[in-house]
Amino acid sequence: MAKTIFITGASRGFGKIWTEAFLKRGDKVAAAVRNLDTLGELTRTYGNALLPIQLDVTNREACFAAINKAKKHFGQIDVVINNAGYGVFGAIEEISEQEARNQMEANVFGLLWVTQAALPVMREQGKGHIIQVSSVLGMATVPVLGIYNASKWAVEGLSETLATEVKGFGINVTLIEPNAFATEWGDTSAVHTQPMKAYDPVKEAFRAGVSEDSYGKPEATAEAVLALVDSATPPLRLFLGKIGLPWIKQVYAQRLAVWEEWSEVATKAHGK
Repeated sequence: MAKTIFITGASRGFGKIWTEAFLKRGDKVAAAVRNLDTLGELTRTYGNALLPIQLDVTNREACFAAINKAKKHFGQIDVVINNAGYGVFGAIEEISEQEARNQMEANVFGLLWVTQAALPVMREQGKGHIIQVSSVLGMATVPVLGIYNASKWAVEGLSETLATEVKGFGINVTLIEPNAFATEWGDTSAVHTQPMKAYDPVKEAFRAGVSEDSYGKPEATAEAVLALVDSATPPLRLFLGKIGLPWIKQVYAQRLAVWEEWSEVATKAHGK
């Protein structure tokens, strides 16, 4: 059965790939982008099935207006995909105040505003699916991406809480956890801090740990996202790529070992 999708960050990367995949199979898509020109080709190909919407997700009022426009145009919104966002590369000490604020505005607050705008529509419908594009770095961290890591950890906490609050309304929430993929995210979409030589060894070690095999093929994610959207019982979290789950299993095993080691100290801290 055809669905109506609202997706942010639809101009490139995952957003564009998924938007086209939805349209190809007959879904209707409200595609939110900063620059409407980026959707010209898709608009010519798919016509009225695609509703291009110009949107800066950091503008809360504009997010509500965009959701309302999509609802009015298509009559309903089955799925919202919060995909807009980018990464700031740099050590924690290097990050400027404005770089930190901009990262949080786009990755956290933009997602929050779109989510808040969509919830009344989905509650009225008695159904819906909110998909938050997080990252495997929302569950474990790597150096040189500290403020990005932090933004995704915020998305994780917000969305896991949301899932418990809206389940009774018939609304599902899923966090997508991609590992690295060969999109523009780490290239033209990235922001780089003003470097400090003290962190050169950390950055070199980080780069040395990344190989060509570390990056998945973006186009290969479409099948998984279509399956997720079609699922009657979607999971709270879905890894994309072959690296994420094995890595997170290792990370959590290490965490559990340390927590167990310190469990006696922790228990005594309860005080009774």
